[in-house]
Amino acid sequence: MITILIVVGVFIGTISGFFGVGGGMLLIPVLLTLGFGIKEAIAMSVVQMVFSSVFGSYRNYKLGKLVINEGIWVGIGGIIGGVLGSFFTDLLPSNTLEYIFLALVVFAFLRVATSKKLSDDQEEGSFSKLTLFVIGIIIGTIAMMLGVGGSVMLTPVLIGFLHFSSKKAATAGLFFVVFSSISGLVYKLVAGTFNTLNLDITYALCIGVASVLGVVLGISLKEYVKDSMHKQFLLIMYIAIIALTVKKILF
Repeated sequence: MITILIVVGVFIGTISGFFGVGGGMLLIPVLLTLGFGIKEAIAMSVVQMVFSSVFGSYRNYKLGKLVINEGIWVGIGGIIGGVLGSFFTDLLPSNTLEYIFLALVVFAFLRVATSKKLSDDQEEGSFSKLTLFVIGIIIGTIAMMLGVGGSVMLTPVLIGFLHFSSKKAATAGLFFVVFSSISGLVYKLVAGTFNTLNLDITYALCIGVASVLGVVLGISLKEYVKDSMHKQFLLIMYIAIIALTVKKILF
């Protein structure tokens, strides 16, 4: 199992770096397929997202691709949301979480698919700091409740409403995951979630550490594709996630 999880970690890390996602929305269906329960998958996903988002954002910053300014307010809201979401995860039944997760990914797919064609040099929109803060709380709550980083929701917002290009939205989305995932992980550790689930944290650490290697690869690949192609790849990823989740729910 350890070897399989390491391979999964590298793959998920590559996806994280390329698409600017925490990786949870793809990791969770994979872990479900491997036989883990939804709540175990969510807990492991949170650990992986901390590794991939922190290192990935640092890498983007060193490359001069990460613009912090407004993103910090969404991130601060995400800290509060991350704690709230982790709390609600322990209250909701597993099948409810699966349906919420599916609805979330379908929304993201439709929002990105219907957005106008954008380019890297197009002027971006803006929200007030308070609005960004509230958006962060809402996204962070739902994200940690489902064990995803939140970029699955934030990316469609940035593309559809703030006119970010796909690649810029990916970079900003990964930065948001830093805040939501760390706060979510701290809550789970304090609450003793891993002990309650009787889950070996070694599994989660294997995926997390392996994902760092994948992040390096994913960020490097992102620089070689045009934004229009990046958006198409993003849509394909959403379709794959929807298919995996529907399969789990039905079968």
